[in-house]
Amino acid sequence: MRILILGGTTLTGPYAVGRLHSLGHEVTVFHRGEHEGDVPAGVRHLHGDIGHLPHEAFHPAPDAVVHMWAMTETDAVSFLYTFRGLTRHAVVISSGDVYRAYGRLMGLESGPPDPIPLTENAPLRESRYPYRKIAPNPSHWMTQYEKILVEQALMNQTDLPTCLIRFPAVMGPKDHRRFHRWLQPMLHGHMELRIQEGWARWRWTHGLAEDVAEAVVLAATNLASGGRIYNVGESHTPTMAERLTEFALAAAWPGQIFEVPATELPESDRMVYDFSHHIAYDTTLIRTELGYKEVVPHEIAITRTLELETAADLMDRV
Repeated sequence: MRILILGGTTLTGPYAVGRLHSLGHEVTVFHRGEHEGDVPAGVRHLHGDIGHLPHEAFHPAPDAVVHMWAMTETDAVSFLYTFRGLTRHAVVISSGDVYRAYGRLMGLESGPPDPIPLTENAPLRESRYPYRKIAPNPSHWMTQYEKILVEQALMNQTDLPTCLIRFPAVMGPKDHRRFHRWLQPMLHGHMELRIQEGWARWRWTHGLAEDVAEAVVLAATNLASGGRIYNVGESHTPTMAERLTEFALAAAWPGQIFEVPATELPESDRMVYDFSHHIAYDTTLIRTELGYKEVVPHEIAITRTLELETAADLMDRV
């Protein structure tokens, strides 16, 4: 297949590109040129603004297009306008922040917790534009970010069969060190780690970048995925305390983890979210319909995350 990937040079994209290339597909990556990504020789790179795709992106026409960076309704509408009638299949990345549970977690709306794990049919947020208040300026893309509107634009049409993949919290190189504040005490030999009690019992589905990329590969190469929405991530979502215990065991850390009220933590470490609302996915559908499974064993994923944090810590000290 000829597969065009829009974006795809940072966290998950390079793994998807490399995997597709290894399977013998003809892969073209279109991006802004800010990050070339670690992709194999033979993959064609095109640079430019995603709103003005060059002639080379369409010749020959791709069999499938993967959009890694559709953040706003405008992005989705522009994508449809550009590629309908040109390609047979599309894959677009979405997020678990579309779920109502996320809106309630963030305090954007109120109500009781939704049952977990969240299936693809779980209720969506009623509120919109979840990151508008924290956008650095009025013209920043975060002011218009809304994956619900992206999904609606893509699902409410038949001109371009599209598969949506709702990503989990992705771990891997360039993941902004999600567990930095909790892994650092372990790596520095502190014997006590205090964590906020509500957060300790909270569940949030994660996935290693290489594993999540496999879902993109399966969706891009399976035309039957058009019109489908899939959650992707680990098959079981542990609590955050359970997750940190796994890290502690892998690091052979002899200290203890204590769950404490937020008031006993430094103000900078207190989290104000309502952790009774879990973002724990049911990933049964993608596993049964597309045959998705992790490509990296869980124990190796834990070890790799520790190694990345250790390497980043060493860089911090330079």
